[in-house]
Amino acid sequence: MFYFATAVLAVSGIMSLIRQYQMLQQNSYFAKRYFGWIGSDIKPIFLIIRLVMLGLLIWAVVLSGDILSNSLTLFAACALYFGWRGVADNSNSIKKLVFTARIKRMFFFSGAVLLALGLCGSLIQGIAGTVCTVALTLLSLFPEFLCLLSLFALKPVEKLVARHYINDAKRILKSVCDLEVVGITGSYGKTGTKYILTRILSERFNVLCTPESFNTPMGVVRTIRERMRADTEIFVCEMGAKNVGDIKEICDIVHPDTGLITSVGPQHLETFKSIDNVFKTKFELFDAVAKKGGEVFANGDNAVIRERADGSVILYGSDSGFKYRAENVTGGRGGASFDLVLGEERVSVTTKLLGKHNVLNIVGAAGLAYTMGVSAKDIAFAISRLTPTEHRLEMKSSVKGSLLIDDAYNANPEGCLEAVNVLGSFEGMQKVIITPGLVELGDKEYEYNKALGTAAAKVCDKIIFVGIKRSEPLVDGVRETEFNEENMFIASSFKEAMEIYSDFADENSVVLLENDLPDNYLK
Repeated sequence: MFYFATAVLAVSGIMSLIRQYQMLQQNSYFAKRYFGWIGSDIKPIFLIIRLVMLGLLIWAVVLSGDILSNSLTLFAACALYFGWRGVADNSNSIKKLVFTARIKRMFFFSGAVLLALGLCGSLIQGIAGTVCTVALTLLSLFPEFLCLLSLFALKPVEKLVARHYINDAKRILKSVCDLEVVGITGSYGKTGTKYILTRILSERFNVLCTPESFNTPMGVVRTIRERMRADTEIFVCEMGAKNVGDIKEICDIVHPDTGLITSVGPQHLETFKSIDNVFKTKFELFDAVAKKGGEVFANGDNAVIRERADGSVILYGSDSGFKYRAENVTGGRGGASFDLVLGEERVSVTTKLLGKHNVLNIVGAAGLAYTMGVSAKDIAFAISRLTPTEHRLEMKSSVKGSLLIDDAYNANPEGCLEAVNVLGSFEGMQKVIITPGLVELGDKEYEYNKALGTAAAKVCDKIIFVGIKRSEPLVDGVRETEFNEENMFIASSFKEAMEIYSDFADENSVVLLENDLPDNYLK
């Protein structure tokens, strides 16, 4: 029974790690953020159970090795339960664990540790064997420790692996003749602008862009190593950041020739701490491009950029003084039409993309493409063929024949308010919003979520907030209006929110899914 219980403990530890690694991955492998999730996730009853088991373990060790052996079955059963919960939580999650090479290495390391402890506890007599058995039991009951152990122990290995991949990516970039690299960054709008720019440039060039939200150093490196071809002429590289220096790190890999900055705003203030740091970080792209004598386009309609950027950047937007701008904009639920001014040329364009922010994204991308040699005629044609970026104001069918505006990947204050405005354009329909609000806004988070709640109340017929605690500032915003609270619902998960929506949805309903947060934020 002792050996069987030991084996169960080891297996339970591995099962429990699935949930721990899932959350570590969603927190970008940052120990500090992972600790924060642990603190918010611990349920009192399960913490009490594990502490009781820890007390029993200490009692068994102090009294007798035989009692320890006899108690292992109980410990194994408890650990197996927590392991099963970890697997179940992952399978029911919005964003499941992705078994990347890094996660596989961490599992291998953790498995080796548990196997070694199990074998030593089974084969070695005396105090040493008891210590190994106790350690195995502790790590199985408290997999958070094993998760952190694997994270820190493998850091040197991860640095070596990363360095190898980065050097290989640099080699590939150097091997592509006459390759132009365009860097795109911003607090928001960068992914949509990236796809718009890629579509326009593709009218004349062979273009590669970073897929989806591959905007970290290793995401960029992976794109280069797996997708770069010898005949690629332009590489459009999205650059994300959560800390000062993150954009520079990517620029040091790809060395951009041209840049585009879509916005500077209150994103990731938990790590940036201030708008000044956000501005400094986004303009690390400008610094890199300036070294190569290239041009950087920046959104002049963005207040922070307009106030702080000097004449070294090319501003675009809606101001009549901008060289690249949109005029006579009309829009609604079918898209937008406007006059696109490209220096001395003017062309009328139409797009199926929703929202004023997409007009700005188009102007920025069009201006940059124009300077790279794409004609105004080709630009207008490409704009007419644009389709929504996945999960960004993407129109879909939903339950009971209703309409879904999927804006799940929109996580910035301005973009969320614009999405609510888009929802408001669906006149004559029952308008519903499902949202957990916004995150990573530092001490501004309450303010922006309250504003989102107020905006939703002015437009929607029914409101569904996700997250019992998360929804508090959203609810406060609603209560500042005359909205009937009988039409406001609070769900604990997106699954529950959709169940609530399905009760009153019909063919004349439109629902906005605004910001689909991963599990580490839903509380």
